[in-house]
Amino acid sequence: MANAFFAMLFRMKYINRWGIMHSVVPENLSTHSMEVAVTAHALAIIGNTYFGMNYNCDRITTKALYHDLPETLTGDIPTPVKYFNKETKTAYDRVEQAALKKFLDSLPSELDVDYKSMFDYTPDEKKIIKAADKICAYIKCVEEERSGNKEFSVAKETLAKNISAQNCKEADYFLEKFSAGFYLPIDTLIEE
Repeated sequence: MANAFFAMLFRMKYINRWGIMHSVVPENLSTHSMEVAVTAHALAIIGNTYFGMNYNCDRITTKALYHDLPETLTGDIPTPVKYFNKETKTAYDRVEQAALKKFLDSLPSELDVDYKSMFDYTPDEKKIIKAADKICAYIKCVEEERSGNKEFSVAKETLAKNISAQNCKEADYFLEKFSAGFYLPIDTLIEE
């Protein structure tokens, strides 16, 4: 699998998310990764600005771009399957780690340190990227509901509870200040 890292990264656009749910607007892994990176960047800035944190915003953003890379090999496993029980979650984590190792091993050794560090999270980085991931999933649910798709209503409520349970001040602030815009039509957004 020589030099597969970037070829696999560019295949993210072929991996659809929310596979067992009817989506009005399909979402792929590439779009999701970009949205998570933008949201993680916002959360890091919010933390630094309002909560006295000292996050490395650029580093968090870059790591968020890569956070789902293993799914280019494993696919997006639906949450009910991934978290069916502890054994399933543990097995899936092992498969993801094996996929990641396969990709990283395809890089020239001189690039090892830099790229491996993209998947080595500090507790703060992990918290922010996980919160951003959940927020983006929540926003997807809002957008689907706004389009008349009730398929995402339970997921939306579950995600709202999960985000709240994370006790992430940055995520709470983001949702309080910015989530209302996702319920509005484009004409209203432009007028504001």
